[in-house]
Amino acid sequence: MTFTYRFTDSPVGQLKLIAKGACLAAVLWENDRPDRVLLGAMSEDQGSDILNRAEQQLAEYFAGTRNRFDLALDFHGTDFQKKVWQALLTIPFGQTRSYLEIAVQIGNPAAVRAVGAANGKNPISIVTPCHRVIGSSGALTGFAGGLAAKALLLNLEGWTPQPANRRVAASGSTQASLF
Repeated sequence: MTFTYRFTDSPVGQLKLIAKGACLAAVLWENDRPDRVLLGAMSEDQGSDILNRAEQQLAEYFAGTRNRFDLALDFHGTDFQKKVWQALLTIPFGQTRSYLEIAVQIGNPAAVRAVGAANGKNPISIVTPCHRVIGSSGALTGFAGGLAAKALLLNLEGWTPQPANRRVAASGSTQASLF
């Protein structure tokens, strides 16, 4: 099965939406590195339902009326990458996690750099919120769409930076950061 694609405009530039069958396989950036996400042969979309739904849900997200995506996803990567990308899907809207927190979540606390590399290869940007992963100091770190796009996405979600020694836990309580 080949991949189909279409382009859509957004506040972070033109995005390339890619489907494989009834699943979303990628959301790529306007100036994405050609080798960042490798998928295979593609043809232009002729009205795919999943790409229609993805385009609509992204428009709602950027309009501030959607905080969760409801799309079938088809990840293309290694087992480790898929594990990291599944962990990204658990980060709540408006919250962030550090690379170490993701490494701990997937059961491999020594894999911080590998988590960062997998995060950088996330094929389904925005929908799989790699923009919600930040440095342990609270600083915005590398992002395929650029740091300005990462800041825009986080601001759109109402995220406010926390002091380096304080983090908001998933329960909403504040705790000292060990990361």
